[in-house]
Amino acid sequence: MMQLKKIILGSVLLVIATVASSCSTPITTREQGGLIGAGVGAGAGAIIGSTVGHAAVGALIGGPVGLIAGALIGDHLMGQQRREQEQVTESEQNQRELERLRRENQQLRDQRIER
Repeated sequence: MMQLKKIILGSVLLVIATVASSCSTPITTREQGGLIGAGVGAGAGAIIGSTVGHAAVGALIGGPVGLIAGALIGDHLMGQQRREQEQVTESEQNQRELERLRRENQQLRDQRIER
């Protein structure tokens, strides 16, 4: 039984490593979450399944469940990252506008003093 768990876990990790290394573009947070979830789900499924004598079935059920859960978590994290980036961009734009208004205000003061 223990040997079967090692084989299943090794296979899952090998598949994850192969998929992750074969991507031509960097994988997204959603994809990372999905891959990690699939690996953890398959491993946990194999362990739970081995307690009742069906490690392979447990891995086959746990993998997709973990994939979905991991992808959902990754998607949520991507949304947070996107919102944070939008806030940073908006803050930078506000800072530039503030500096422009300060310069304009100073020019108006200088013109008023000259008169």
